Amino acid sequence: IAGGVCKLREQFRIVGMQREGDIVLGGLFEINLLSVFPELSFRTKPEQPWCHKFDVEGFQAAQTMAFAIEEINRNPNLLPNVTLGYRIYDNCVKLGVAFRAATSLISGTESSVSSLNCSGTPPVLAIVGDPLTTHSIAISSVLSLFRVPMVSFFATCSCMSDRRRYPSFFRTIPSDAFQVRAMMQILKHFGWTWVGLIVSNDDYGLNAAQSFHQDISEFGCVAFYEILPKDNDITEIRRIMGVIQRSTSNVVVVFSTASYLLPLMDEVAQQNVTRQWIASEAWSTSPMFLTPRLLPFLKGTLGIAIRRGEIEGLREFLLSLQPDNDPNNGLVREFWEDMFDCRFKAEEAEIQTEGRVCTGNEDLTATDNAYSDVSELRPSYNVYKAVYALAHALHNLLNCVPGQGPFTGHNCASHHDIQPWQLLHYLQNVNFTTTFGDQVSFDENGDALAIYDIMNFHAMPDGTMRARTVGVIDESQPSDKVLSLDEEKIFWNFKSNSPPQSVCSDSCSPGTRKATKKGLPICCFDCIPCADGEISSAADSVECFTCPEEFWSSAEKDHCVPKDVEFLSYEDALGISLTAISLLGACACAGVLAVFAHHRHTPVVRANNSELSFLILMSLKLCFLCALLFIGQPRLWTCQLRHAVFGISFVLCVSSILVKTMVVVAVFKASQPEGQGAMKWFGAPQQRGTVLILTALQVAICTIWLTTASPVPFKNTQSSKIVFECAVGSMAGFATLLGYIGLLAAVSFLLAFLARNLPDNFNEAKFITFSMLIFCAVWIAFIPVYVSSPGKYADAVEIFAILASSFGLLISIFAPKCYIILLHPERNTKKAIMGRIPAKK
Repeated sequence: IAGGVCKLREQFRIVGMQREGDIVLGGLFEINLLSVFPELSFRTKPEQPWCHKFDVEGFQAAQTMAFAIEEINRNPNLLPNVTLGYRIYDNCVKLGVAFRAATSLISGTESSVSSLNCSGTPPVLAIVGDPLTTHSIAISSVLSLFRVPMVSFFATCSCMSDRRRYPSFFRTIPSDAFQVRAMMQILKHFGWTWVGLIVSNDDYGLNAAQSFHQDISEFGCVAFYEILPKDNDITEIRRIMGVIQRSTSNVVVVFSTASYLLPLMDEVAQQNVTRQWIASEAWSTSPMFLTPRLLPFLKGTLGIAIRRGEIEGLREFLLSLQPDNDPNNGLVREFWEDMFDCRFKAEEAEIQTEGRVCTGNEDLTATDNAYSDVSELRPSYNVYKAVYALAHALHNLLNCVPGQGPFTGHNCASHHDIQPWQLLHYLQNVNFTTTFGDQVSFDENGDALAIYDIMNFHAMPDGTMRARTVGVIDESQPSDKVLSLDEEKIFWNFKSNSPPQSVCSDSCSPGTRKATKKGLPICCFDCIPCADGEISSAADSVECFTCPEEFWSSAEKDHCVPKDVEFLSYEDALGISLTAISLLGACACAGVLAVFAHHRHTPVVRANNSELSFLILMSLKLCFLCALLFIGQPRLWTCQLRHAVFGISFVLCVSSILVKTMVVVAVFKASQPEGQGAMKWFGAPQQRGTVLILTALQVAICTIWLTTASPVPFKNTQSSKIVFECAVGSMAGFATLLGYIGLLAAVSFLLAFLARNLPDNFNEAKFITFSMLIFCAVWIAFIPVYVSSPGKYADAVEIFAILASSFGLLISIFAPKCYIILLHPERNTKKAIMGRIPAKK
């Protein structure tokens, strides 16, 4: 609200049709079956979506709402002196479009209105629709906040009977809970106790499946339960077909919308599969399945259908439709263009319809299609009942006697300011009978009386197929009269033209086992697949047998096969690669060692104790070579040596680097007046002694570990493979070994980091800092990866850490020196190192 005016934040492109009136009702229908949303760049405001593929059956339902309102306006006994209007929008079978249409209905489409009307009567008092369950759930959740009544004619999910979540939702179609009970009546009547269940992957199918499982447990069993894929995945469709063909059940119940089910039925025809199908109301009368191609496979199908009705005068009303130029009646123009394959705009006609331009005078009576066919009024009949339910509620509201009203203080609703919540009260208590003789009322959950027609797919003499009514299920009747079925009219798709047998399975195929259903009046079994590593070979089998320790179940789970053996081998690609890298590192160390030996008398090699440099190179070579102990089938000696050699080699290397770092600091201190005696504590004997002591500690750790809890070869048989591993024996010993290396590395890094800003010419601390940084990073990352790696990949991770850290030390410390020795010998002088000649610019 700004400046005393309510303003719309956004205008949506929504196609509809309307008629003005004193009181306006809204409508949401599926008229275009496909919608196109623009790509979202998140840089500019997105364009509005547009819809196409016009559905004349959906438009017939919308026109039925218009007809009902016109009929009510002509009736002097219902809402006299009140003219009803309507605003009907297309939902494009898309939640986003439906939600926009619903918000436009309750908030209006005017760009701004005065603040006086902002709190008055809303543009529509109630909404007829939406036909889709998912849409109804979302829209009703919002409308319920404002107590705006919503009467759906096709949303059947039993979840919407929850009055706490959907207090303003009503429907003139029975809930799926009633439909499932109706299914049970048919199954019990024919003695079908062993049935398959297939559902669509949406609220409609999944909620129906939940109710079905609960109800059938009282007298029978579900042989299999499958959910149709959302994306029509042909691989999943064929898998479901395999389940149907392997099952011993001849009866398959399907709760699904037509669009989900059609790919499965195409595969049924392709694989020539015959079953007794039981159809839910969502596809039992759909023309998609009443085709000659599907006739051999679907004839004899039984189905639950919405109650058929008759509406006198509807066909004449439908054929009297004429388009106009009102932009609010865009749906009529779209219908006209689709019906006569023409366009009202000449430029569009040239491109899309070979120049056929609509005149508006085309003759609808000359057409013959689903739009004008009123012989099977089912969804449209529910629309008719929904409009009349709202009209009767309004009539009762307007005829309230002052002082005897249902609201606070026995007041009645104001005729000039009717609020949706007031209409909601009267709608809950509405009760009337249609001209066709059906009673319309709602229970405490907003559900209508459950009445269904039983349909049967008949093969006609002309080679076509038709759905015919062969019975009725009426929940309002006594229990012994709920089902009324004329069995002589039923056509069966079996040689004897009699109901198929579908009783509990008495055997299971190999690879599965029986699971009994206790508490049932008959002996039922579910055939449950054996778990991995288990088999069942006989069909009287009620349990699966675990394979021996070194065996695993076959793909069919009907026999045991030896497990594959796995370890990091010299023959597989990973082992070969790691071996090559290990040898490359050892050769690199040998090469550097040769260079240093050849130039051992030069200042770069002799700086900071050349003996330590040779010791580091020798230990690095050992580090590279110790990686080979991790490759190949683990033996006792390789398991014992691999970590010991690895730990001692790395401590020898890191302790030498630590001493070298201490020498760098001592040399710098000795060059200062106050530290001239520093080097006497870091002479060659002290350096050798320090390295020896630090390495001896690691030798002691390894000795204690190997003598108390030595690593041993181990066959891990817990998975589908036999994994040869080296059990570390003592995790504490392994952790101590790694921890000691980490401690030395951390101290070396700290000293080198503190000495990094010493004069450049004789400062080796920067390179040591970088090498220790790489070393620490590799081994810190190693721990979580090692713990989470299975089988041979744990060994591969440890080898990778050894090689990565060794290459890091080799390159960081020795590459700069080799660069000077081999490429810039002029800088390999004492004067250059001592900083007595200026660096070249």
